[in-house]
Amino acid sequence: MRRTFAIALVLGMLLGIASGLLIRELLDTEAAKNVTGALDLATLVFLRLVRMIIAPLVLSTLIVGIAHMGDAATIGRIGARTLVWFLVASLVSMSLGLLFVHAFQPGVGLALSHGGAVAANAPALTLKDFIGHLVPRSIVEAMANNEILQIVVFAAFVGAAMIAMQDRAPAVLALAEQVAGIMLKVTGTVMLLAPLVVFAALASSVAGQGAGILFTYAKFIGGFYVAVAALWALLFAVAVFFLGSRATGLFQAVRDPVLLAFATASSEAAYPRLLQNLQAFGQPKQVVNFVLPLGYSFNLDGSMLYLTFAVVFVAQAYGISLPLGQQFALLGLMMVMSKGMAGVPRASIVVLAAALPYSNLPEAGIALVLAVDQVLDMGRSATNIVGNSVACVVVSAWNGKTHDKATAYADQPVSPGTKRASSVCCPRKFSAPGTIRY
Repeated sequence: MRRTFAIALVLGMLLGIASGLLIRELLDTEAAKNVTGALDLATLVFLRLVRMIIAPLVLSTLIVGIAHMGDAATIGRIGARTLVWFLVASLVSMSLGLLFVHAFQPGVGLALSHGGAVAANAPALTLKDFIGHLVPRSIVEAMANNEILQIVVFAAFVGAAMIAMQDRAPAVLALAEQVAGIMLKVTGTVMLLAPLVVFAALASSVAGQGAGILFTYAKFIGGFYVAVAALWALLFAVAVFFLGSRATGLFQAVRDPVLLAFATASSEAAYPRLLQNLQAFGQPKQVVNFVLPLGYSFNLDGSMLYLTFAVVFVAQAYGISLPLGQQFALLGLMMVMSKGMAGVPRASIVVLAAALPYSNLPEAGIALVLAVDQVLDMGRSATNIVGNSVACVVVSAWNGKTHDKATAYADQPVSPGTKRASSVCCPRKFSAPGTIRY
């Protein structure tokens, strides 16, 4: 099913480019405008469907995600330090996205028209507005208006209250989980339209902008993968710090899961193999079994990088200036919104759709990004795998966990070509504050 969907997306991209070129060459201006108008209708319907699911999806997934953090809290120090690392990794990933999108400026010069969707004199999002807008007057009003910040605040209070009640509200948690499950199913159904929307978006863009927009997409994709390479290099440096020469062995151990995630554009597809290979490499079983499931919800480094890169790309494409303070406010917003969204089909698109209005950016920018999202999804899925693998190493070292050959390899099959480690998990010793022992 997933392979068929990927093929459909690629065909949609190719047919969209070809159709756009034919429309531009064969039709006069008025006829081309009518055709692109019809194509834009598919994009409009898709955007409405995405907006339809944002509020209930964010509310239910965040309540469930925060409520289940009670399980992590009971683990104490490991849970707290794991979340600290996830926060740092997310901030670094999103900052790299901002840095490289400004360096490459892939959307500059495209000069798309937002058709009046964004007022020229729309007020900028100031820090005062941002803070004052956090607290909802009514959760019903917030959901009706898709006020994501207010929904996040409400969900945080509800989730924290459920943790404090210590399993005394099982029916409410079950309801939230059921709503989340329903919305995931609805989201999956909506995302089945993605190949059609990719076709329509590319055909309309190429017909209106000419073949030059393909160069813009090439810059967008190329700049994103350069940023991904920089993040991988940084993660490798972290692994070297904690593992020394064995860092190369770590990346060899996770090579197959990374390739699987890249090929399928799904980090979830690689989860079983990743869990197996990290334990076979020598990472403590209790750390791997805790960090990986949590990381799949809270440590999506590739997705974090993508979100900031995509938002600024949309702003550049429409010629809209984003003050630096506004960009950092968006960074915080998207980081919070993305937590608990694991398993949501193309969650990055959903988060992007919710975040664009806060910077007065046109929602049509989603279609601009969606046109090449499959190519980007492959990179961010693979990066999520690398990020969570390094997270296991960091948390293991931070908590002084040592490698136990008697248990690490018990009943753990090893992939062909993978060598068993013969030393402790983290052989290096440090005298850092807190005295980490190995």
